[in-house]
Amino acid sequence: MKTRTSLLTAAVLVAGLAVGPSVLPAAASAPAVPTAASTAAPSPGPALEAAIAGLPRADATAAFVRVGGKEGVWRGSSGVHDLKTGRPADPAARFRAGSVTKVFTAAVALQLAQEGRLDLDRSARSYLPELIPASYAGVTVRQLLNHTHGIPAPDFPGTTVEEAYANRFQVHDPEDMVRSATSKKREFAPGERQHYLNIGYTVAGLLIERVTHDSYERQVARRVLGPLGLRNTYLPGSAPRIAGPHNHGYQTMRLDDGTTGLRDVSVWRATDGWAAGDIISTTADLERFTDALFQGRVVRGPLLEEMFTLPEVTDFGTGEPAAYSVGLSMKVLGGREVWGKTGGRWGYNAAIASTRDGSRTLVYSVNSTDAKGQGMNRTAEAIMVAAYGRP
Repeated sequence: MKTRTSLLTAAVLVAGLAVGPSVLPAAASAPAVPTAASTAAPSPGPALEAAIAGLPRADATAAFVRVGGKEGVWRGSSGVHDLKTGRPADPAARFRAGSVTKVFTAAVALQLAQEGRLDLDRSARSYLPELIPASYAGVTVRQLLNHTHGIPAPDFPGTTVEEAYANRFQVHDPEDMVRSATSKKREFAPGERQHYLNIGYTVAGLLIERVTHDSYERQVARRVLGPLGLRNTYLPGSAPRIAGPHNHGYQTMRLDDGTTGLRDVSVWRATDGWAAGDIISTTADLERFTDALFQGRVVRGPLLEEMFTLPEVTDFGTGEPAAYSVGLSMKVLGGREVWGKTGGRWGYNAAIASTRDGSRTLVYSVNSTDAKGQGMNRTAEAIMVAAYGRP
């Protein structure tokens, strides 16, 4: 197995396991007061303030929100840095952004396509013949990026949050994950349906390495993090700790004494996510990235439209129309299209979002206690609805 070392370069909806709520310990019973600043008194301000008020509570211990764009600016934070001390949360701290990583990976892949080094219509197997078997020969690079490839998820040890926690320091090699996934029968013919999974982006990360003869991490740093000045964003590799200031993340699970409660899950290797979900960032950095992306300063020219084009297929599980493009997803909120990406790691939820014209952008981080729950975290959902309106 190949080991990937840590690279600390400067720089709506997550499916998973459902766990029940718990009562917060007495040390966290006094919530921090939300703070906000506005330059244009935007209309969502009061609703956003209400969405993050009263933290910590059963579903979240802290929340940080940044709204920007032509319609006005709003900043807010609430909650605690950790449950032991109960001191106010740091709104400038780093957090695990989960599947928001996919937007960075897609952006690098599209830059390489623009340079002629990666062909979106070419098969993944033609780039990685020793890794992708003939049974998946029809999968194209574009299908990897818009989740229409039909490759199932790889196998991981355990099926519960408790088992995941017990294996939190295990290092997962991306090539091994691809072998595990492609050893199985395909879920559907390539391009026939859409199924949101990490595995397509794991392969995409390996494609980036193959065509650049460089590491995935260095390519993201050189092409996105460095040029945009995202100094608090990095890819952690196998390092289990969040470098620098960060607020603690907690997850509801069965504890050692058999009761259900909150466990600190801030220290956790995210190698199972890699190019699909291991990035660490701040709300300020993600807001800068979102602005640049939607203004066409990260992916330039016609290839940017790949990020705003939904495949004309249905979802594999629900039969609903496809909701994911290359890197992003789309949902109609408040009567208008909102494009963006949510992400979740144990103890942390995050999202970037914007209207297509950039009139209103949103970035949030929620230290959620149900980050891998079956539905959207209550606080995260309230933030999204406050910013854009209901579906």
